[in-house]
Amino acid sequence: MKKVLFATTALIATASVAAADVRLSGYGRFGLDYNDANDSNINGVSDTTITSRLRLQFDMSAETDMGVAFDARFRAQAESRDNNPGGAVFNGARFGVVWEGLRVNVGNIIGAVENMPGTYLETRTAGIGIDGAGFFSHVGNVNNEFFNWDAYSSAGVGVNGVEALYTYEGFVGHISYSDRNETIAANNNGGFDRAAIMLTYSWNDFGVAAAYQNSGAMWEDKTLVSGWYDGGNWGARIAYADNDGISKWGLYGNIDIGAASNLVLFVTSEDSVDQADVNAGRGDNRVASTSASCAAGTTCTDTEGETYGINWSYDLGGGASFETGYRRASNDNDTFQAGVYFSF
Repeated sequence: MKKVLFATTALIATASVAAADVRLSGYGRFGLDYNDANDSNINGVSDTTITSRLRLQFDMSAETDMGVAFDARFRAQAESRDNNPGGAVFNGARFGVVWEGLRVNVGNIIGAVENMPGTYLETRTAGIGIDGAGFFSHVGNVNNEFFNWDAYSSAGVGVNGVEALYTYEGFVGHISYSDRNETIAANNNGGFDRAAIMLTYSWNDFGVAAAYQNSGAMWEDKTLVSGWYDGGNWGARIAYADNDGISKWGLYGNIDIGAASNLVLFVTSEDSVDQADVNAGRGDNRVASTSASCAAGTTCTDTEGETYGINWSYDLGGGASFETGYRRASNDNDTFQAGVYFSF
């Protein structure tokens, strides 16, 4: 089973398009999710539920006589988690213009931090199991401040930002910017901007990447670095992030087992939050959690400490695979998932 170093969809999207075209693609996934943070007697949710998603993606493109390409993308997605079924919704559109190695996007942008290689798992969900299991493996997710960077939204409208990506041989550069409206202009309430940059370079079987985000919102400044080796049938990488004062390390490895299966393992370690930040209003990852598992009597903390997980994938052929994974989070939350993923 050929493994892929996951770098979202953006690096693939930098390629030019050849002519006017409308393409449909997508995937479906469904399976069982065991999550010991759920308890029907406490939060009303069973610890074992069905998790599922169906995504239909629309890609449109056209190319001028001068070789400048224009494209757009949007998605329809229906999802169910924690026994909370949802109907299909359309997300915000992303528009792009491509000329040679340069791409400029506006609207529901990818985001420079999101596009950094070496931060997601080499699995079909980019996380553990059938739906990612919370993505505790990402070094940018700390202190319950998860996904506080610009990223392409599959089920929402996105950030209505602008970004530029440049690709030359093994080098990729990416800058992005977004600005949110102030909900109460006189009080400067709700409005803030984010600016980010990402650089990556790959050669032979090796690669390195770095990203930085500056945000007008509290606790969102980030610096991330990663490095990896891809040996064909196996690979390893390391990643680190300074999340506005909270450091987090990650070690990752994956190996093909025979011709049809792949095993991915990871461990991360998150440092504690600074007391001065807590005094200023930041959440405290050192204190007892209020999750259902802790309320039931389990001693745990929010996110400080080590998280580890394992994922096994078996290729069924025809774009389908069986996915299963286990994750123990630093808050002592256990999840186990198993199901089927198929693309079309």
